[in-house]
Amino acid sequence: MGEYICPHCKKPIYDDEALLCLYCGKSLQRSCGFISSMKYSPKKIAIVSLLLLVLLAFVLLVIR
Repeated sequence: MGEYICPHCKKPIYDDEALLCLYCGKSLQRSCGFISSMKYSPKKIAIVSLLLLVLLAFVLLVIR
């Protein structure tokens, strides 16, 4: 079990699965999966949304 230092209060956290600091309650800025990583990167969300929009437009063009 590794030690993680809180970026806000600088106290060590020994829980590997903790997402919030036990002492100050702020986020440890860890991602816990694919959805969380997208949540913290608006650039990826914009790119994926644009690609889906282009794909949808292409499908609608082919259907007509």
